[in-house]
Amino acid sequence: MMELESTLTHLECPECHKTFDADRPQTFCKACRSPLLARYDLEVAARRVRKDEVASRRRGLWRWAEILPVRSAAFRLTLGEGDTPLLPAPRLGQRLGLEHLYIKDESANPTATFKARGLVMAVSKGMELGMSAFVIPTAGNAGGALAAYAARAGAEAHVYMPQDAPHANQREVEIAGAHLHLVDGLISDAARLAAAEAKAHGWFDVSTFKEPYRVEGKKTMGLELAEAFDWNLPDVIVYPTGGGTGLVGMWKAFAELEAMGWIDSRRPRLVSVQAAGCAPIVRAFQEGAARAKPWENAHTLASGLRVPAAFADRLILRALYESGGTAVAVSDEEIVDAQRELAHSEGIFAAPEGAATLAGLKRLCREGWISPEARVVLFNTGSGLKYL
Repeated sequence: MMELESTLTHLECPECHKTFDADRPQTFCKACRSPLLARYDLEVAARRVRKDEVASRRRGLWRWAEILPVRSAAFRLTLGEGDTPLLPAPRLGQRLGLEHLYIKDESANPTATFKARGLVMAVSKGMELGMSAFVIPTAGNAGGALAAYAARAGAEAHVYMPQDAPHANQREVEIAGAHLHLVDGLISDAARLAAAEAKAHGWFDVSTFKEPYRVEGKKTMGLELAEAFDWNLPDVIVYPTGGGTGLVGMWKAFAELEAMGWIDSRRPRLVSVQAAGCAPIVRAFQEGAARAKPWENAHTLASGLRVPAAFADRLILRALYESGGTAVAVSDEEIVDAQRELAHSEGIFAAPEGAATLAGLKRLCREGWISPEARVVLFNTGSGLKYL
């Protein structure tokens, strides 16, 4: 079988448009304090593969190899990530007055969350570029994913995590052989420590958007949605937002698919859902701002949403504005109620972050923001079992 070839050409700062060599380890644009985004020769990609061919390939994230950044198949790690189910939610839809409600259930990924998509890409590309030790600050789930893929690669991993992170997250880091560093504080405090240690020891920092490749793994959620809807994108995507990698990644995926001629210019309205106790993106959106100010005294039971400052705030807000979307903050009480409702109605035990999307959707339905005939996709980003 012919090896699938990446069409990666370079990395680019989306703010100043400076280009960076994709065949050397890169972090972010220091001048703009902006993430770097991978760019591809999409004309070549479109010539090499037709959209109907992608479906016939072996299931999993790597079937999109032409528009993913890892050049050599030898470095394409896998634990079976990607191609998660898109489930109709008829009972929930009927209750909300929605005719076409779906749940993209990311709990089917390895390590039971969507973090597997981003970390398999970051570790795979890092290994291809000669990295052998990785470090990450995490609210919990990303640390478990890094530990798993580092173990798969035979690499070293260091995970900095708030000491009140779920026990399941701590245990999965340790059992995979990674070095767990518990921090008295939030993910922002963990990030400061991780960055300092990375600099001191030469570890490769795979913090959210501090390297260019986790977003490439997350964009495959958008690729899968486009395929599942027969290359006609849904009308609304409701997504829980901490660091925002998934929102930015899917928005990027849709632009790439259009450039390849696989979809038209129509886009879903994106909805960012955050916890009321930590809602910097919601506040910035309501103010019409281009940047989000850090959130003071962040608190929520949804640990993945307890991110006081998103490094990619400009990209997240830009996607919301460009899509005609919105941003909603929900209380912890609403999250708990929605978690129970998802399980009772559809049999899905969602992570608190995933349940937050239902809480946000219910509010938007009450406000008449979504029409009954709209095709709506909620993202459940992980399994509730990891929070017991």
